[in-house]
Amino acid sequence: MLTAMDRYIARLIALPLFGTLVIAAMLLVLDKMLRLFDFVAQEGGPVSVVWRMLANLIPEYLSLGIPIGLMLGILLAFRRIAMSSELDVMRALGLSYGRLLRVPYLYAIGLALVNLAIVGFVQPHARYAYEGLQFELRSGALGASIKVGEFTNLGRKMTLRVEQSRDNGTQLSGLFVRAEGKDGNTVAVTAQHGRFLATDDPNVIILRLTNGTLVNNAPEFAAPRVLSFSSHDLPINLPKIESFRGRGQADRELTIPELVRIGGAPDTSLAVRNESRANFHFRVAEVAMMMLLPLLAVALAVPPKRSSSALGVFLSIVMVVTYHKINEYGEAIGTLGRVDPALALWGPFLLFALLIFWMYRQIAYVPGGQPIGGLERIAAKIGGAVRRWLHIRKRRTTGA
Repeated sequence: MLTAMDRYIARLIALPLFGTLVIAAMLLVLDKMLRLFDFVAQEGGPVSVVWRMLANLIPEYLSLGIPIGLMLGILLAFRRIAMSSELDVMRALGLSYGRLLRVPYLYAIGLALVNLAIVGFVQPHARYAYEGLQFELRSGALGASIKVGEFTNLGRKMTLRVEQSRDNGTQLSGLFVRAEGKDGNTVAVTAQHGRFLATDDPNVIILRLTNGTLVNNAPEFAAPRVLSFSSHDLPINLPKIESFRGRGQADRELTIPELVRIGGAPDTSLAVRNESRANFHFRVAEVAMMMLLPLLAVALAVPPKRSSSALGVFLSIVMVVTYHKINEYGEAIGTLGRVDPALALWGPFLLFALLIFWMYRQIAYVPGGQPIGGLERIAAKIGGAVRRWLHIRKRRTTGA
């Protein structure tokens, strides 16, 4: 049963946790959105595909944002009760840090399970869907539009240029079409207006042209034949679109059970086995690290007495990001086979765990212990030196 104090700590954690998660996801989405808009515009695809691609990237961004949100949520909550002396009152009433960490660990366990589901099952399928959209956009399977004012190749032997497009591409004006047939036969057509029409054959469409001129030339003609028309239907054979590859050719598209199966199969090549094992240990180590974040958050949240420094907040972000980058490097060298994947991923985890346990022991069990007290003093001296330098420079500037 949660007491009133537990519910109070839960409320303090909730706001910065979910706020940080939403902000981090939005920043990552906005950064990717600009590049996706450029990519879709260059490929001539519909704008709606951008939102579908971003939706498939959200699980990946959540897997990055959840640990940071958990870390900052717990850290800012304990920093608040420490700065307001509520933590001293709770400690005076006999509440240990272990008791105060009950609610943070409920958050950590719940979010770790959510993150495990994301990185283990949701993200691989979302990543495959994202790669599939990229493939279909490049191949034209998404109905890539014809760019106005540019020459567009429809297949290998047909070129189309459109001056104006209205009503979402249904009404075209100022058309030029050039097609090459067999035995050197060529057809060049200019028309004032045109529109595309579907046929019974999904691989063929009709370009209906109005008020134009057709020029037909062939090696056996002494001179090109010119024909003026009020309406002319030009069949267009659509280029064959290749099917997208099956899921699983990239390790990020495999679920955790699939990684275990491939990594342990006797007929799997050494390179594929190392890649599967490295990616498996990377995902599990990232989730396992979340169980240590409450201890790290508490150790960094409580500043020294008579200090309001926010060094712990900065240091917490640096440590989480650094651990993530070290894991990425460990996965890379594990994939190459230079180091055993288990050692490359769980070695840094063990070192970080020992550092975090030492920091937590200092704050929880050592009287007057402050794991970042030395860094606080160094930061204070550096800040004081910078302020003095700025003050001296300002005086010299004023005097001059």
